[in-house]
Amino acid sequence: MFYGLNKLLKDFLPKRLFYRALLIVAVPVIVLQLIITFVFFDSLWIKTNKGMTRALVNEINTFIEVYNDEKYNKNEIMNLFSVYQDLNIDFIEDDNFDYNFDERWFSPIDRTLRRELKSRFNFQEYWFDTTSYKELIDLRISYQSGYFRFLVPKDRVTSSSARIFALWITVPAMIVVFISLIFLKNQTRPISNLAKAAERFGRGEDIEEFKPSGAAEIRQAGFEFDKMRKRIVRHLNQRSEMLSGISHDLRTPLTRMKLQITFIKDKNLTEKLSEDINEMEKMLNEYLQFTSSNYLEKDEKFNLSELIVNLIEKYDNTNISSNIIPGINIIGRKNLIKRSINNLIDNAIKYSEKTKVELSSNNKNLFINIEDNGPGIPQEEYENVFKPFYKIDKGRGETKSSVGLGLSIASDIIKSHGGNIKLEKSSMNGLGVKIFLPF
Repeated sequence: MFYGLNKLLKDFLPKRLFYRALLIVAVPVIVLQLIITFVFFDSLWIKTNKGMTRALVNEINTFIEVYNDEKYNKNEIMNLFSVYQDLNIDFIEDDNFDYNFDERWFSPIDRTLRRELKSRFNFQEYWFDTTSYKELIDLRISYQSGYFRFLVPKDRVTSSSARIFALWITVPAMIVVFISLIFLKNQTRPISNLAKAAERFGRGEDIEEFKPSGAAEIRQAGFEFDKMRKRIVRHLNQRSEMLSGISHDLRTPLTRMKLQITFIKDKNLTEKLSEDINEMEKMLNEYLQFTSSNYLEKDEKFNLSELIVNLIEKYDNTNISSNIIPGINIIGRKNLIKRSINNLIDNAIKYSEKTKVELSSNNKNLFINIEDNGPGIPQEEYENVFKPFYKIDKGRGETKSSVGLGLSIASDIIKSHGGNIKLEKSSMNGLGVKIFLPF
């Protein structure tokens, strides 16, 4: 039960820190307002209005009792109550007056007035209207062959402090919430900036000097992130320099070996050694490109649809079909994206007769599907083929032209752009490659 309640609360509460913090500030203020308002209206405003209405009804009842006494002059009594009790009184002869009226149950003034009139004039008909006049209440009490009409100021039955109270309790609360919005925005902005910087760095983008800001804990997290970023960048630079040195050192003896092979008279031996040296050079070049190229290219905005169409046209192969949505632009490293897609299309063409390439998108992601009708890859090998230099003997057999880095390079490039790549069985019973990239 508690787990279900906890899950319900998690689904109901906002996910972002800014709105959660706003709830922490706003909810107590609103609850406090509701409690104070309830106490005020219940103990002060309603009871005060009830006492004022009861006093008014008692005055009207007193007037009618005195009016019934034949010892007093009728007009003089009406004048006295009009002057001293602020009651504008008229007697109107009308036997056919309709005492039915619209009972507004939502109005506290109407409810209180109706309750007090019913208790004092239980055997008499009455009628009142609190809406026709802005500052007056039209109250009519049946009397003999007509009725008394009382025009009573509304401030006789209601307290004006309610509006002032509502103003004083609402405006300060709105000011407090508005100030809280400003402070919370300033407190959550450094966290958002840190998250954006981490996301950009995770994609391999260059980040200018990151300046931590905000509270002490957020500044500490920012400083630690900046130190980690600098260590990683320094490590990558050292690796690039080391690989450049290795490349130079290894290519020199390979070149000498090529020159020495030309002096060997045995042609069979020469061809075998040449093949081995060429394979070594290819593996070296592929490895160097795999480990260093991701960090040399800068991000740019380019047309992905046009890039894929140009890649397909380059093959000039009628067995390649495509369904490309035009005009899709993304920000990334164009040459690396081109290389990864080119590797996947090369593999599809190499091991199949028919290949299909599709590009689609939604509001957040774009999808690239490359399918073929080749022998495919066993499902248990889907994860392994993304490992560097891993080659399988089944389906897509081992060849000398492959060093086992095509899928590794493609996966590394796609993931460095914040996307993902996965393998599955295609609709043509071959291999299907699905690429997800953020849009």
